[in-house]
Amino acid sequence: MHLLSNPIMMQVHYLEIVTPDVDATCGTLEKLHGVSFGAPEAVLGNARAALLDGGGLIGVRAPMHETEEPVVRPYFLVEDIDAAVAAATAAGGEIAHPPLEIPGHGKFAIYIQGGIHHGLWQI
Repeated sequence: MHLLSNPIMMQVHYLEIVTPDVDATCGTLEKLHGVSFGAPEAVLGNARAALLDGGGLIGVRAPMHETEEPVVRPYFLVEDIDAAVAAATAAGGEIAHPPLEIPGHGKFAIYIQGGIHHGLWQI
């Protein structure tokens, strides 16, 4: 079962970078890629965000708690987040964050498989 309308196309909707050095990371990405990061957005965990080519966002934020480690986590678009979470679980993924609505942005979920964080996003 494919969860995207076009299974050949995988689209990253949100690329999240969690780092203790938000300002330096944003500054480097701005210089390398000519993007501009905005002010922290509470609905994105206080991430500073910039637009990605083709739509979507890249967000850079600090860890939300003492045990959250730095990570780069892509969130792929899915048509049905509940079906995607079920498929990820059936394939051996461990749900780290169940689907949650972010007002004005859609729903996200996180699963871990093989030690790697994977994000899902439904708009």
